[in-house]
Amino acid sequence: MPRTDKIAAFRRLHESGCFVIPNPWDVGSARWLQGLGFKALATTSSGAAWSMGFPDNGINAELALAHIHMIVQASDLPVNADFEAGFAKDAAGVAKNVARCLETGVAALSIEDSTGDAGAPLYELGEALERLKAARGAFDAKKSKALLVGRAECFLTGHPEPLKEATRRLEAYAEAGADVLYAPGVRKPEDIAALVKAVAPKPFNLLIGWPSDMKVDAIAELGVRRVSVGGALARTAWAGFTHAAETLAKEGSFAGFASGRPAVDLNGFFGEDSKERRP
Repeated sequence: MPRTDKIAAFRRLHESGCFVIPNPWDVGSARWLQGLGFKALATTSSGAAWSMGFPDNGINAELALAHIHMIVQASDLPVNADFEAGFAKDAAGVAKNVARCLETGVAALSIEDSTGDAGAPLYELGEALERLKAARGAFDAKKSKALLVGRAECFLTGHPEPLKEATRRLEAYAEAGADVLYAPGVRKPEDIAALVKAVAPKPFNLLIGWPSDMKVDAIAELGVRRVSVGGALARTAWAGFTHAAETLAKEGSFAGFASGRPAVDLNGFFGEDSKERRP
């Protein structure tokens, strides 16, 4: 699908209803998710980093851009890039890197307001807005119709009043030009509903990266437009791999292979899926 068509399709998904946007971490997982019928994908900073042998937030802009480009090229679906905090210390650097990310063909990208500094985990709102506006400027300079996602990291950084602060920030990000708003880590239905209301009519993205009793239908009733899962699928895959590997290493046992997906299933799917992509 041409880039402009992917962006148009992605925008339509945000107009009504609620959809799940799962997060692959490599070509195979992207193709599998597309095969399951999902309508869009999102990269995961943690899943990408682990696949390269780094911790979350441990890769640089070059590695992140290469990974995002790989996922975009792997799938026929629109891709939302997890672009962390823009991989730059200042707003000018954010704008430069965002422009490069848009060139990968993404249909959207997110900019978060976390600093990576445990002592001061969030940018002050003024600086966070400056950085988000710089990202918006990069979109506008390229005349890109891709979606800009503004993220408030209050729930994940131990803020003493995460709902109040996330509301304040997301309202400001919406005003500054974010097309979609996102506060990863919010869990209580009443808090989710409050954030949806605060940013309306702009769409709200909810993260569900843990075992939850909530299902998509119930989340939709709260007004959430889309649901992402972050690194949860990658963690689930790593759980199976590490269990089997540790059982082999520590016990000399092959019992950990019992939960493996049969090769016939994998070969069957990828055999059919790859036919149209073979040279």
